Amino acid sequence: MKIQFENPYTDERTSFQKDAIEAVCDLFRGQEICRTEFTVTRDFASDQLTLLGMQNELGVGNRLQLLDDELLANLGNIQLRNGLAPSSTLASGDFTVEMETGTGKTYVYLRTIFELNKRYGFNKFVIVVPSVAIKEGVYKTLQMTEEHFRSLYTNTPYEYFLYDSSKLGQVRNFATSPNIQVMVVTVGAINKKDVNNLYKDSEKTGGEKPIDLIKATRPVLIVDEPQSVDGGLEGRGKEALGAMNPLCTLRYSATHVDKHNMVYRLDAVDAYERKLVKQIEVASLQVEGGHNKGYVKLLSTSNKRGSITAKIELDVQQLTTVNRMAVTVKAGDDLQQVSNGRAVYADCLVQNIGCKAGEEFLELSDLEKPLHPGEVIGDVASDEIKRLMIRRTIEEHLDKELRLRPRGIKVLSLFFIDRVEYYRSYNAQGEAVKGKYALMFEEEYRKSAAKPKYHTLFHEVDLKSDATEVHDGYFSIDKKGAWTDTTENNQSNRENAERAYNLIMKEKEKLLSLETKLKFIFSHSALREGWDNPNVFQICAIRDIGTERERRQTIGRGLRLCVNQQGERLRGFDINTLTVIATEGYEQFADNLQKEIEQDTGIRFGIVEKHQFAAIPVIDEQGHTAALGVKQSEALWTYLRESGYVDHRGQVQDSLRAALKEDTLQVPELFQPHLAQVKDILKKLAGKLDIKNADERVQIKTRQAILHSEEFKSLWDRIKHKTTYRVQFDNDKLIEGCIKAIRECPPITKTRVQIRKADLSIGRGGILSEETAAAAPITLEERDIELPDLLTDLQDKTHLTRRSLVKMLKECRRLDDFKYNPQQFIEFASDAINRTKRLALVDGIKYQRLGDEYYYAQELFEQEELTGYLKNMLESKKSVYEHVVYDSPGIERTFAEDLEKNEAVKVYAKLPGWFKVPTPLGSYNLDWAVLVEKDGAERLYFVVETKGSLFTEDLRDKESAKIECGKVHFQAIAVSEKPAEYIVARTVDDLMTRC
Repeated sequence: MKIQFENPYTDERTSFQKDAIEAVCDLFRGQEICRTEFTVTRDFASDQLTLLGMQNELGVGNRLQLLDDELLANLGNIQLRNGLAPSSTLASGDFTVEMETGTGKTYVYLRTIFELNKRYGFNKFVIVVPSVAIKEGVYKTLQMTEEHFRSLYTNTPYEYFLYDSSKLGQVRNFATSPNIQVMVVTVGAINKKDVNNLYKDSEKTGGEKPIDLIKATRPVLIVDEPQSVDGGLEGRGKEALGAMNPLCTLRYSATHVDKHNMVYRLDAVDAYERKLVKQIEVASLQVEGGHNKGYVKLLSTSNKRGSITAKIELDVQQLTTVNRMAVTVKAGDDLQQVSNGRAVYADCLVQNIGCKAGEEFLELSDLEKPLHPGEVIGDVASDEIKRLMIRRTIEEHLDKELRLRPRGIKVLSLFFIDRVEYYRSYNAQGEAVKGKYALMFEEEYRKSAAKPKYHTLFHEVDLKSDATEVHDGYFSIDKKGAWTDTTENNQSNRENAERAYNLIMKEKEKLLSLETKLKFIFSHSALREGWDNPNVFQICAIRDIGTERERRQTIGRGLRLCVNQQGERLRGFDINTLTVIATEGYEQFADNLQKEIEQDTGIRFGIVEKHQFAAIPVIDEQGHTAALGVKQSEALWTYLRESGYVDHRGQVQDSLRAALKEDTLQVPELFQPHLAQVKDILKKLAGKLDIKNADERVQIKTRQAILHSEEFKSLWDRIKHKTTYRVQFDNDKLIEGCIKAIRECPPITKTRVQIRKADLSIGRGGILSEETAAAAPITLEERDIELPDLLTDLQDKTHLTRRSLVKMLKECRRLDDFKYNPQQFIEFASDAINRTKRLALVDGIKYQRLGDEYYYAQELFEQEELTGYLKNMLESKKSVYEHVVYDSPGIERTFAEDLEKNEAVKVYAKLPGWFKVPTPLGSYNLDWAVLVEKDGAERLYFVVETKGSLFTEDLRDKESAKIECGKVHFQAIAVSEKPAEYIVARTVDDLMTRC
């Protein structure tokens, strides 16, 4: 099969590529077609037939006629057209194009080469890439597009080659050819002057330094992934780029660090909203109840102002539960203290932290070997989790095959693994041996393929042989032909990588054919930037993907829209969905992905920039279409800020979200014709409306007529008094209650894996995740759990004596459960004991009314401010306040509405937060005070707690305990005639049955 390339100048679906090409070409608007010529020394070694006296030949290079002011003016017009912040000066000849991974960045800059040649005569181009992978990818694209470009540009002659220090004659040809010349080179081949042949005199170039020939051509530099080319703080790559004396430098990436003179931007949000890439969904495998070992994971190390620290992930005790969280530690820290006293970290001290780039480590006192970033100790059944990930990937793959194979779409899955030897290793005789991941895959593949629902995919297929043929690995290959982990930090490793990438790129189109059995690809780190197969539908990261930019790079391998057997690009999220199988929750995955996008691209989710509206098209008095412009955009931004729609940083406020939702947004008259476009822009940035809107918060006034009425005074006098309490309880009865509570605890489950799927929605307001499916939990067998000190842990959590705890554990008949899941048993048992303690306290509670001078004064209604939100308020006529503020839109709102409607109810109050009853479980804020007039004469007084059930056993134990305290409190202050009665009610009808 052959991949078909669409023409962005005639195909509206890829018009964004045309916009990117035009953004660069228009920089040179006003430039005439011209070139520069220079003398090149004749190469006697290669030219044996030269005529006597012909010592030199002509070199051909690019020439720029425009002045800096003209370039700056062109740049400003392009930025205005594309809605970008304008550059005030032309600080350098660097220009930035930002395009999200998978949107055809390589095609765009190759097509730009031909357009620059056609319009301005530029013919010398150098493409600089950071790695062998991208070099091979670019070369493969040049081969694949050759027929396409020759048809578009009427066979314009052009040549392309990979720079090879052993073939420097190619550089001479690059300098002397009048045709389009494209040289592709890795930064590693040009950034070291002392070792790179580029900077040395050579007979192959006529005795000249190759770099001097390149400089003389004034090439247009195209830098692919400049953040990896520039060379960080030392800037060796940037220095090497400058040494080529470029006419200009065009920088293409999705993740720029330095953004020089941005001319076009198609970021992650644009690509997703326009459906130019696949939709992302996450299948998360989360371990539940796996806190029985001393888990530690090194995330990163840091040296800031001489303070050396490490960021680690560990299991921290928080109240009654254990949560896995990131913490920062330094040398000497005790992890038992850091984890809030968890015994599994006993005697585990931070001994040493290393921060040197590439050699980061953490040494712990109970570890023989140091941890490196991403490494973990104390994890739950690591191999079993990885088996489950492989199983889930296979099932996701086969499910997609059922849908897509009939449409001629080959489905591919990609596994990123932590070590090559886990997939394939070599014995003493040098023979290849399957590693544990390969064996796991084949076992799980055969099991899944045998399921009835996949019958149509495997008709007359030998599953035993098929399982070995559908997967393979792409890794670096050493000189002996063996696979090895991938690095490119020296020449030998670059050569190893090159052998692997040659294979990958040669197979790229073959992989897309349904005739090729290979469907599952395993890789170490080879398949990063530079390798993108459009039909990758599953990515399973068996290795950690928590490092900076790693998540986006991993996902990027599968973002391209898929192709069918005719090589045609297919569109729509119904077909194009990339499933990422990960070990973090989908909410966490979405949050981390959003952070990475913010860090990588500078996108500020929910921020309105001052130039945001500059590109809105307007029609001038002559009927010509122009852009609104930066000054007008800033004026509109200032209006939004002064109106409270955005803050001083441009952060969207809830008032703007509400105005957009309710369609009440107003703009000054000058911008009224553009209101629709302004709204469209703001809706993308605003995100979701929060439940509570700060602008809807209002102060609630008292209704004076009710507050000072005789009816309310008589009600208040019956409930206003304060009390104190004391507790008595029977120790033996408490122990018996605890034994019963432990015995009735839910079953103790072994450590489990829960699989959930969620769609990610990427918008200007942020990344949202929505769960779409969940599978039954899978139990894991943990055989190496070190049992903690049960009595000490329970004593710390319950504050009971060891003697009492021993009696409870002996008689509860649940002690065997402890060994299945120690942490869960401790949590359940301590919760059961503490719950029983609370109830025991309530059982023996006695309230006593304080003196007459201790009460809640009626004046507090006027002195204490009450606020509420418009959406949680109900206007009232009988209440002490003009509005009732309710928490529950169901029970409480309905109760208030019915109080208003019921003629027997004369006055009532939704009791404010300052009216509290003290209890051993904390202060208790009651719901309602109500005065009911029976038969038009007799007054009845009630304090009402509204709940969804009248039965105590249906309520949470803490709630029911406080209700019991409330009953005893009101009995203690019931000294007047017709005291207030405390009741629990669901509705006003329940209240009326007590009258």
